[in-house]
Amino acid sequence: MRELNVTHSLRQRKEDATAYLFLSPWIIGFILFSGVPILASFALSLTRWDLIGSPTFIGMKNYVEMFTESTSFHILMNTLEFTVFSVIATLAWSLLMAVLLSKQGKSAGAFQFLFFVPAVMPSVALAFVFQLILNQDVGIANYLLSFFGVASGPNWLMDNRLVIPSIIFVSLYTYTTGQMMLIFLAALQDVPSELYEACDIDGAGAFKKFRHVTLPSISPILLFNLVIATINALNGSFSIIYPLTDGGPALASEVMSLDIYHQGFKSFRMGYASAVSTMLFVLVAVVAFLQFRLSNRAVQYES
Repeated sequence: MRELNVTHSLRQRKEDATAYLFLSPWIIGFILFSGVPILASFALSLTRWDLIGSPTFIGMKNYVEMFTESTSFHILMNTLEFTVFSVIATLAWSLLMAVLLSKQGKSAGAFQFLFFVPAVMPSVALAFVFQLILNQDVGIANYLLSFFGVASGPNWLMDNRLVIPSIIFVSLYTYTTGQMMLIFLAALQDVPSELYEACDIDGAGAFKKFRHVTLPSISPILLFNLVIATINALNGSFSIIYPLTDGGPALASEVMSLDIYHQGFKSFRMGYASAVSTMLFVLVAVVAFLQFRLSNRAVQYES
């Protein structure tokens, strides 16, 4: 019996070693290209460095300054506002598009192509296109509003109240939204048809089918897309906001990812920029952790 246990233990260790061997390229890549830069950024956040001389150790002064400046709180609120409403909008939009695609039949391929083409455009090119669309004087958005009696349309990207909603609208056409749509579509196609047939027998309507069958069935995918959308809104907002507004007007659309660029490569405060990036990393980690913890009851996995 003891020999069997030893043999089983050796076989298990061999299988574990083989698994880690196949995983080693990813592990090494993560350590070199993610782990080391994260640690280096934290170390740099404890210094003052203008890219010219040598970094000077100043301890936690960058963090103290970040937590005491009023503009830092304003930027944090902008970041949270954009993240919350962007995640809600992109999740709802991608799920709606996936539901429509699943009902299209033969025309699903064409509908999928027409929606996904804008999503594969480079973010900078997409931003410049929407700069023209949302332009107050020559933009097509205000031109369409003129048919409804709006003589002078709003300045979408230069109005403090409209700039964040406008950027969220643009984010609906980014790659992440199109990707989430395809993932939702695959999940919807895997929902057992027997469940819908049972609902038909019970006389359930479309809303009840969606509420009690569709959502529970795709809840793991919903959680996955929720985490992806949140991380993209926090980290990837730079590629949309920078070419659209550069944080304006008057810091109304300044978020943490954009503040890192401004502090590091415009003001040459690399230590402070590293402190902001460290806080952004912590914010992403905390939000993702809370999403996984709070979703334990909502997400239903197949047994």
